[in-house]
Amino acid sequence: MKYLILSDIHGSLPALAQALTMFEREHCDMLFLLGDILNYGPRNGLPEGLDPQGVAEKLNSMANRIVAVRGNCDSEVDQMLLHFPIMADYALLVDEGKRLLLTHGHNYDTEHRPTAFEVMFCGHTHLWQLEPKGDFIVCNTGSPTFPKGGNPPTFAIYDSGTISVHTLDGKILKEVAL
Repeated sequence: MKYLILSDIHGSLPALAQALTMFEREHCDMLFLLGDILNYGPRNGLPEGLDPQGVAEKLNSMANRIVAVRGNCDSEVDQMLLHFPIMADYALLVDEGKRLLLTHGHNYDTEHRPTAFEVMFCGHTHLWQLEPKGDFIVCNTGSPTFPKGGNPPTFAIYDSGTISVHTLDGKILKEVAL
């Protein structure tokens, strides 16, 4: 299966729309959301195209293709708008024998891990990263809404043991195979 991994949407409907365009263009099977879906948080400015209800509507239309975890800006009120669970701190998925850890990054990170895995997908810092880290690979998907460090808006794709970080227009910034 092919997965698009996205974190830190922060309620921006235009950012989500661009990512979902890539989801369709890349023929992805599932969408992994790594938290901070609807709310923008007090430390961020107002995102372009802030529309949490629109984001919820768009995601709810594909709820059966989403696995999501909770970010530090997600709440029970956000969960009430979404038709898929978002309140878990992490999810461990297995694809072709490879364990994929999905987490936001505010509770679990490369130093504080809940379980063993081959790939850790996270967000939270809004800085994309794709690097080996000891016995696993860490992929921070960055943010499509509030990228930091002079980076462009980004997301990741996992396909048959290959992880790639992309800009919202599809340019591959880095790719790593397991």
